Amino acid sequence: MVLEVALIDVLAGREDEFAAVYGKAHTLLATTPGCRSVRMTRGVESPTRFVLLVEWDSVDAHLDNFRATDRFTQWRGLLGPFFNGAPTVEHFVDVPA
Repeated sequence: MVLEVALIDVLAGREDEFAAVYGKAHTLLATTPGCRSVRMTRGVESPTRFVLLVEWDSVDAHLDNFRATDRFTQWRGLLGPFFNGAPTVEHFVDVPA
């Protein structure tokens, strides 16, 4: 399992619109094969910053099943107009205890 972490800065004053549209875009992501869970959070100190957390079966599941498909095009079309710059996206794996 890998965790995708995306830092998304939204245009000031459009945060509530972004959150409302995310409700529609969520299904595109959550129903992608290889997607285990999706969670969007909003900054307390920085309310224009959102963090998207997605658990995938693998990096390939993210890239091949979502990013390389029309699902991503639709998702980006819904949320992209609210972005204040390109999101920063990285993948992480758990560290054994």
